[in-house]
Amino acid sequence: MSVTVFIQGRNGATRWQPGKRWLLLPMLLIAAGTSLYQHNAKQFLQQQTQADNERLAREEHKSELIELKEATESQLATLVTHVARMQAKVTRLEAMGQQVAKNNQLEDQFDFSSEVGVGGLSELGTDIELDQLILDMDRLVSRIDNNNVQLSILETVSSNLHIDEERYISGRPIRKGWLSSPYGLRNDPFNGRRTIHKGIDFAGKEGSNVIATAAGVVTWSGKMFGYGELIEIDHGNGLRTRYGHNKTLSVTVGDVVAKGENIAKMGSTGRSTGPHVHYEVLRGGQQIDPQKYVYRKAG
Repeated sequence: MSVTVFIQGRNGATRWQPGKRWLLLPMLLIAAGTSLYQHNAKQFLQQQTQADNERLAREEHKSELIELKEATESQLATLVTHVARMQAKVTRLEAMGQQVAKNNQLEDQFDFSSEVGVGGLSELGTDIELDQLILDMDRLVSRIDNNNVQLSILETVSSNLHIDEERYISGRPIRKGWLSSPYGLRNDPFNGRRTIHKGIDFAGKEGSNVIATAAGVVTWSGKMFGYGELIEIDHGNGLRTRYGHNKTLSVTVGDVVAKGENIAKMGSTGRSTGPHVHYEVLRGGQQIDPQKYVYRKAG
């Protein structure tokens, strides 16, 4: 098959008949275009794949950053908890130390409210890791706990050095007033018969303070037949004191009271003719004459 091409010019139409090579040109152009398209398509696919890989890498990196942030926040929360525990324990330790120093008149030698003086040369060491820091803090908390226990024992021992002095019964159960009836035989104010008065009466103004004559534990706080509103305190070694006919009571059973502490208000409850406190001292459960305790020197 042959192809004839007529070309119109000024001098008329010219006939041109291309050879077989010219007929192959369109096919070559099509083949070249197809090859170029495939190359571009392949290159685009590679770029798309690379972009997808980079996006996945960024997402993975972002996920790692989120995990690292969460882990860091968790570790920081742990540190905050440890620091709070240590602060509470150190505060308690300082308070106990100050009290022990005060009780033993050692305030000029031990100051728990200021920083401890430390110093000295130090060589460069390795960086501190967070896990190691938390472990060191745990050990410090354990040491603080142990010191708290030891200081509590020391405080107890120190307090016990003064307990005999506090439990020493002496003085009157009132701050203002007068002795209105001694211990021993007397005429009963209600029936006139001779009876044994097993305590000492101190009269005064109604509502005035009634005080403990020694430190101890309250074993009775309430009404008792004949005594009205009564306070009874156990001082150990088989000794107890009673304070009767009170108007109101300021302590309850189980309370630990100090020597000289206000425990009641003077009244006239029970078998009484007027405001006063009926004061008894018991040894082994039996009333004894309180006079030697009232008038002896404080221990």
